[in-house]
Amino acid sequence: MLAGPRGPHGDAPMPRELPPGCDPESILLTFPVAREHAGMRLDRFLQTRIPRISRTRANAIVRNCAYRADGTRRRASDRVRAGETVLIVRPPMKEPPTPGRFGVLYEDEDVLAVDKPAGLPMHPTATYHKHTLSWLLGERYGENPPQFAHRLDRETSGVVVCGKHGEAEVALKLAFERRQVKKVYLAIVRGGLEDARDVIDLPMGAVDEGLHVLMTVRPDGAKAVTHVERLEVREGASLVRLSPESGRQHQLRVHLAARGHPIIGDKLYGPAGPAPFLAVIDDGPTDALLRELGHGRQALHAHTLRIAHPRTGEPLELSSPLPPDLEAVWSSPAAVLAGRPVRGWEVLFGEDWEARWPAP
Repeated sequence: MLAGPRGPHGDAPMPRELPPGCDPESILLTFPVAREHAGMRLDRFLQTRIPRISRTRANAIVRNCAYRADGTRRRASDRVRAGETVLIVRPPMKEPPTPGRFGVLYEDEDVLAVDKPAGLPMHPTATYHKHTLSWLLGERYGENPPQFAHRLDRETSGVVVCGKHGEAEVALKLAFERRQVKKVYLAIVRGGLEDARDVIDLPMGAVDEGLHVLMTVRPDGAKAVTHVERLEVREGASLVRLSPESGRQHQLRVHLAARGHPIIGDKLYGPAGPAPFLAVIDDGPTDALLRELGHGRQALHAHTLRIAHPRTGEPLELSSPLPPDLEAVWSSPAAVLAGRPVRGWEVLFGEDWEARWPAP
């Protein structure tokens, strides 16, 4: 039996039992059907719930993985009903190594603030399931674990705030949606910034072709604004403080690259574009690629977050100091930029985090 996600707004949990006949080590994914999706074909419905998958891929997922609770199989042409829960059973998979621990920055009966290590995905994906922050939260807190109010990229470290029950979760998420949250990031970028302060106001959207995960600056994109403060310049690199007004996907990385100062270690928006990202997929994390990137992950850290407490309304300020791997980069940026990395790929496996947050 595998833990499934909690229902919308913290109501009754989704089904947790694998359908009869499935491998007990299989991965159960549950997708509740909202009223607005009633009557859709099952493959079309999955496209609304799994970002960026094609119709062909959705059809294949249904053929191979879609079940009813009694163990019978479903067809792509099945029509979904409001209130039902679509069950997708994925076979067991070998997941890449990730950090196995997170830190706790703050906790009370309503809020949990997590110090997320670099390399740990937040949500299950095609590659990760148990090796995720959501799974680790389930292991620590049981059947109804705290729920994220926002997201960080897998390689980005730092503050993540969660609601410990439905009301707190909704209040925190609304604060993000209404832009009532102050977020500050730290990043180490290539080159010396000329201006001590800058406001990058460049609209963003997805690329029209090529790698589907890429975002780009485009005139018809959504408004995106980032405030940049230069903290220090050293050996051809800059330490910057970033305060986004908006929360577009990859916003900080895209904006800095557009200014000619990509984040060190960025596999998508660095000097070589997305080629390093594709190289990791094709060849794995090689020494040559590490030298090219300078660091095994993007040098971006969610440093502080200020938000109203969901119960009291009082301001809650959460902070995570710069992690050891980025301190090492900032101590020797010239070596990093010259292709002599100060840390290896282990920065994505949580070795520094094990020392920072030792097991209880």
